[in-house]
Amino acid sequence: MVDESLMMQRMSGRKLSGLIAATYTPMKACGDLNLDVVPAMVEKLLNDGVSGLYVCGSTGEGMSLTTRERQLVASAFVDATAGRVPVIVQVGHNSLREAQGLAKHAQQIGADAISATCPSYFKVANVQSLTLCMQELASAAPETPFYYYHIPMLTGSSIDMVDFLTQADEAIPTLVGLKYTDTKLFEFQRCLELSNRKFDVVWGCDEMLLGATATGARAAIGSTYNLAANIYRKMTLALASGQLESARQWQSKSIEMICTIGRYPFHPAMKAILAMQGLDVGPCRLPLESLSQSQVASLRESLEQIGFFQWSEDSSKPSDA
Repeated sequence: MVDESLMMQRMSGRKLSGLIAATYTPMKACGDLNLDVVPAMVEKLLNDGVSGLYVCGSTGEGMSLTTRERQLVASAFVDATAGRVPVIVQVGHNSLREAQGLAKHAQQIGADAISATCPSYFKVANVQSLTLCMQELASAAPETPFYYYHIPMLTGSSIDMVDFLTQADEAIPTLVGLKYTDTKLFEFQRCLELSNRKFDVVWGCDEMLLGATATGARAAIGSTYNLAANIYRKMTLALASGQLESARQWQSKSIEMICTIGRYPFHPAMKAILAMQGLDVGPCRLPLESLSQSQVASLRESLEQIGFFQWSEDSSKPSDA
């Protein structure tokens, strides 16, 4: 039975805002977890100005971890954050029973919210099926706000999110919104405006944050906020102050950075850049392959050529690069 008063208290005025880093999972060279690094990761992110953490998602290789490992990672980030910013734990799994266990654990450790992809091996066929799956999953954490994680490029589920929110609203008492990782700004806007802006719809494509912010996004969850949050903060501040051309320049820097990283296996390259910035979070786990030493050297050279290490740090305006 859902404690509705507690749910109202937890969700009242708690819409996410700002940049939320999709955290990496630190690993040793052998592929084991290296949770001793988590406190340093959290402090770096907070110093960089992020306003929340999204744990064990695609960036954090959640689907490549065992259930127990995911619980350990979630606990480490919740403990290290110590309530300073919201922590959202991604609990999606091909097995809904395993997902329920992860959801229950996230609630027990005090996560601020849970989020979940849909099962993706057997594809979710329609809105009703998706609603039933997420209802079963979220029921295991009846006192914790729930965000559905819409990422069709990985799940293969391209169900209309307006239809899902409309049907799931009554079926899932803890549903508060979406992590929207797709490029359909028109659908994102429809979700934002649905039911008098009832739902907290969080943007998930870093290279399109300017367009999403102009459309009405209040929060964004992304991988590149781990290493370049400053760029996006300057972009959103410029837009808020009416400096549209400056905002465009900062988004352009982001796109150039992402395209440069995209010439390599993306998440292994991201981890390599974090090491260049002084935070060694180790390799990725198979099937993601680590970069070779020559690839790391080439990546560093490419980043230097575009000025990444200068303009990802504090500066007054893009033209200073």
